[in-house]
Amino acid sequence: MPNQKRRKDIRNVAIIAHVDHGKTTLVDALLKFTGTYQFLDGESTIMDSNPLEKERGITILSKNVSMQYKGVQFNVVDTPGHADFGSEVERILKMVDGVLLLVDAVEGPMPQTKFVLKKSLELHLKPILVINKIDRPNARPHEVADMTFDLFCELNATDEQLDFPIVYSSGKDGFAMMDLDDPRESMKPLLETILHRVLPPVADQDLPFQMLVTMLDYDNYVGRVAIGRIFHGSVRFGEPIALIKRDGSVTTGKVTKIMKYRGLVKIDIPEASAGDIISIAGVEGVEVGETIASTQEPKALPVLKIDEPTISMNFSHNTSPFSGRDGGRFLTSRHIRERLEHEAMINVGIKVEETEKGERFKVSGRGELHLAILIETMRREGYELEVSRPQVILKEIDGQVLEPVEEVVIEVEASYQGAVMSAMGGRKGAMRTMKMTSTGACHMEFVIASRALIGFRSEFLTMTRGNGIMYQNFLEYQVYKGELPKRQCGVMIAHEEGIAVAYALWNLQPRGDIFIKPGDKVYQGMIIGVNNKGVDIVVNASREKKLTNMRASGSDEAIQLIPPRLITLEIALEFIEDDELVEITPQCIRLRKILLDENDRKQYRRAENERSNRAE
Repeated sequence: MPNQKRRKDIRNVAIIAHVDHGKTTLVDALLKFTGTYQFLDGESTIMDSNPLEKERGITILSKNVSMQYKGVQFNVVDTPGHADFGSEVERILKMVDGVLLLVDAVEGPMPQTKFVLKKSLELHLKPILVINKIDRPNARPHEVADMTFDLFCELNATDEQLDFPIVYSSGKDGFAMMDLDDPRESMKPLLETILHRVLPPVADQDLPFQMLVTMLDYDNYVGRVAIGRIFHGSVRFGEPIALIKRDGSVTTGKVTKIMKYRGLVKIDIPEASAGDIISIAGVEGVEVGETIASTQEPKALPVLKIDEPTISMNFSHNTSPFSGRDGGRFLTSRHIRERLEHEAMINVGIKVEETEKGERFKVSGRGELHLAILIETMRREGYELEVSRPQVILKEIDGQVLEPVEEVVIEVEASYQGAVMSAMGGRKGAMRTMKMTSTGACHMEFVIASRALIGFRSEFLTMTRGNGIMYQNFLEYQVYKGELPKRQCGVMIAHEEGIAVAYALWNLQPRGDIFIKPGDKVYQGMIIGVNNKGVDIVVNASREKKLTNMRASGSDEAIQLIPPRLITLEIALEFIEDDELVEITPQCIRLRKILLDENDRKQYRRAENERSNRAE
């Protein structure tokens, strides 16, 4: 609008994409070109600072970085590409005036591209399409551009949004170009496109101060730190400010710290004004989505809408006989409560409720990966805990029970097509489309209940021998789909505490996969393997071969053990049933029954049967 005041010296832009389409590498290339940072290691990625992000190759926490180009400050925010971290995406888009939509030149737009793009279009942001990785073999940039245009139309983009510029790039090789025939020199064409196509932020410094809190951090010295963009006015160190809560109530505080990004690091600044993205401390009890404003005219900005959790799990302190033996430093319920409260404070996608007098905590999140990242982070920090099987969060509206439903995109070789369709059909998945891609793979899209996907990923990888690609994305709540098939196999449960021996495991391995190796410590009630016959059995993993003074043919045959099945955190969460737990310590991930004693389990089953008979 012509009457709006804008800051011409700033551009706020988010970079959004599907997992592993190269957005973090592209940001690194921009930083290198603008001289913001000199690489110490050509393979490193600056923005993925979290060890888990480096290992998994995904962005979990959004980050802000600034760079200077032609006297203009570019604030670039690298956002998560996985739908489980959607609460991060939602908030980040509120801070920016444009988006770089990054799409792989081979894969094209994927489900989570669609997820983030839909969010940005709803906020009326104008995108710049960046077709990345054009140096890859089988790159098809023109076809990908057409696919992306079709996606924009599907998401009801406006005519203005459909008139997006296209930049072709390779973050790995550090070049961008407006046309495929242009020379492959530097990232300058992309920076020029941002400069001319992203609107400067609306910023009237004469209006009273208003800032929307989009993220939270914590500092041991100054307490909670609110992160967000200043929409109007300015703020100075030491001046009084007001916090407008979600319920409309107003509290006051005093600015004790203002920080702003200069390159990759935060620096203290005496004041900031409209258009800046800053961190500010001095307001106690601030929450994401609330407004920090001037004490003279405390007016609230529109409150952020945050996606609700769809999956919940129970967390509790480790109660196994091996508690405290695996290097854990935080072992009690009090430690776990404090850690979860801190997580809920800075991560709005997480909700924590106490149950059983503070001994157990119901933690809800956006998906299995969302909660698995939290558990893995706690494990590395020295926590020992037990977690239950993930459960979907049901809703009841107008007398109908609703459950979360996801859209799943699967790409496999044609030879695996039948097996995948059979498996999805058995889990009550409905196929929407099926087509062959230009590379000869079979591309299928399904709609399926979220709870039906718990445990499917590991089965899918086995089914396709690790060659299949599967992406899932929350779609909506639909009517409850009814009962679903449960785990087909049973488990082998350790009979007593001891040390596993090769002879015992050799005798057990014909029954199914083994999770442990000789020399591993086991305890009564610990799950040590799979029983293919579909029932749980109690076994002795410590039984040694009896020695005699007689020799007989065949009694001295060599013991040949199959390598144990590797249990990662994600596989463990997918594998367990309702009467089982995952024990997580800094050194080990174990599976166990909730009731360790076999007699206790039998009594519980009898009581359950009696209750069900009375109910009938």
